[in-house]
Amino acid sequence: MSESGWSETRVTTLSQLWLDGLSASQIAKQLGGVTRNAVIGKVHRLGLSGRAAASVPARAPRPATPRPKRPHRVAAAAPVLRKSSARSPVQAFAPAPEGPGLVGDMAHLSAHACKWPIGDPKSPDFSFCGRQADGRYCAAHGQRGVRPGTAWRADRDPIVRRALAGLL
Repeated sequence: MSESGWSETRVTTLSQLWLDGLSASQIAKQLGGVTRNAVIGKVHRLGLSGRAAASVPARAPRPATPRPKRPHRVAAAAPVLRKSSARSPVQAFAPAPEGPGLVGDMAHLSAHACKWPIGDPKSPDFSFCGRQADGRYCAAHGQRGVRPGTAWRADRDPIVRRALAGLL
């Protein structure tokens, strides 16, 4: 036997058992004194790739289950758009108050003052309208600042909430 543990007779036996289709574990048990991995390594080094056909019979393919056919989608007809003969009139805004803002600092606005910004916030001339307001803005700025269909609520206004809490 050589130093590696593979004598001529063991290599011949390994080759024959491998070609007979035995697994590496079965060959290792029959040879004795070698592991399954040693058998796999020796088979690889010997280049033994051809093996006997697998003894497990191949399964016959199952016939595919028929899938129900989906009905074809029919595109819905486009909705008929009626041309309105009279367009709704455009509502004009009330003219905004002229002149510079009355309050130059947000901290000086009262809870009932118009908070409509006037000018560029980065310029020193920036101010707020400051006129009497029932909500966030005076009547003139309220038409511009609130979208139609939305109601202004004082409890949702963060400025009013801070003013009521005494923070302004």
